[in-house]
Amino acid sequence: MARAKGGVVTRRRHKKILRLTQGMYGSRHRLFHRANEAMLKSLWYAYRDRRVRRRDLRRLWISRINAAARLNGTTYSRLAHGLKLADIRLNRKMLADLAVRDPQAFRAVAEAAGG
Repeated sequence: MARAKGGVVTRRRHKKILRLTQGMYGSRHRLFHRANEAMLKSLWYAYRDRRVRRRDLRRLWISRINAAARLNGTTYSRLAHGLKLADIRLNRKMLADLAVRDPQAFRAVAEAAGG
């Protein structure tokens, strides 16, 4: 039986990986083996850092809400508790946006929450 080497399939697979690593430094975009390692690592970093970005944004929103809440005579934790009791369903992203862009509206929300 003749030997099947799979040249076309292998070349396509290699080209796909090398296309993903264009612009990387040195052998990471030239050599398949190094490019494959770099590509796997970069995809893992991208996956991880999408979650880290959400974590960081949430911390930013909370600090902005806390700063605005303190200007209105309360704290973040008291404001969050008051919002829950008053059944005001605003997420942190929207609250932080209100705090930055429309302080009067944030003040109204904080007063409605009992702050």
